[in-house]
Amino acid sequence: MPPQSPLAPTRAECHPHSRESEVRSYSRKFPAVFAKGRGSFLYDEEGRRFIDFFCGSGALNYGHNPPAVKERLLQYLADDGLAHGLDLFTVARREFLDAFNETVLAPRGLPHKVQFCGPTGTNAVEAALKLARKATGRRGVVSFYGGFHGVSAGSLAVTGDLVARAALGTDPSGTVFVPFPEGPTGPFDSLSYLERMVADRSSGSAPPAAVVLETVQSDGGIYCASPEFLRGLRAFTERHGIVLIVDDIFAGCGRTGDFFSFEQAGITPDVITVSKSISGYGLPMALVLISPELDVWRPGEHSGTFRGNQLAFVAATATLDHWRDPLFLTRLDENAGVLRSFGERVTAELGLHVRGRGLVTGVDTGDAERARRVQELCFQDGLVMERCGRDDEVLRVLPPLTIGREELDRGLDIVRSALAATDVRGPGHAADAA
Repeated sequence: MPPQSPLAPTRAECHPHSRESEVRSYSRKFPAVFAKGRGSFLYDEEGRRFIDFFCGSGALNYGHNPPAVKERLLQYLADDGLAHGLDLFTVARREFLDAFNETVLAPRGLPHKVQFCGPTGTNAVEAALKLARKATGRRGVVSFYGGFHGVSAGSLAVTGDLVARAALGTDPSGTVFVPFPEGPTGPFDSLSYLERMVADRSSGSAPPAAVVLETVQSDGGIYCASPEFLRGLRAFTERHGIVLIVDDIFAGCGRTGDFFSFEQAGITPDVITVSKSISGYGLPMALVLISPELDVWRPGEHSGTFRGNQLAFVAATATLDHWRDPLFLTRLDENAGVLRSFGERVTAELGLHVRGRGLVTGVDTGDAERARRVQELCFQDGLVMERCGRDDEVLRVLPPLTIGREELDRGLDIVRSALAATDVRGPGHAADAA
């Protein structure tokens, strides 16, 4: 049985299913039996309502059960639409590709081909790395401290987290790790380091096949690469014939304010991985977007039984309607402004470091135990929110993109109150922040 929580016992805590593995994680942090979700809210089986600042770890950017998407799915099922299609030509597949091209790719001048891989983010990263090696004939990859790219063998090889890597049971190799330009130990000149590594024949590292990065590191602690760094990295990879892979599995699909996280920098990556919120409904789906000259796959060279999740295609097509809606885009911008103001207030009142872009904010408490306590207090007050960072010391504020102002303000008030209640600087500071 998991350790006793100070919260009132619930069925989830007192009676974990005897058949379930100890690998479960989130149910230990949020001791409730959740029954349904609607919009920005989760409901447990006792009827208690929670504001959701967790969003399925980024898979529910548009909230729970968005009505227009649900209606499209129900109609598709009522019409006996295919649920499973591998890579057969289907109506649902074609309609998604048409909508994705017209709404996302073409307006941004992206010529990329679309690969449907296995429906998880880690499989998209695996495919991207395989393709980069195949296209360049090289083997090595550069990744960054704090990056998280998945838990399968190839993805773990470019993930810095030593705990996650240890679970593989062997030592993944073939990756050179470079400090991210921003991190817990301060700024770092990553570009100069990369230039020296490639130019020096005694560096021990041959020119790599690819550089892979998250422009906004999620698990690493919400560290953001600047537009200047991304432009410099794009120029570096072009000079040396290196494939630039942007892992937009977390930061894409609107999370940073634009559909893709790299748009602010004005760059075009060679390969882009997309998953999590691409279906808009929490249905498994993943894409690899490939510059046409790199699409050197032979038929069936990277396959998967569930690379044709037709229900996800239907949901994703319906979700793209948001990106043609001026009201959605206006709300997205307004909500991002509310989060910026929240961060400024927390910094001014509590002296904490706050980082982020768009609709993702990381509040760095500097103390894993304080962050855990804040998460617990928020849950008691009706808000679900995850932690991240090297030691889980960062609160990851992740509201739905579609959240209403009242719910957003209420959720941020809960977070701020919990931060004030755990402020160790003295009663005067806590009183000022309350």
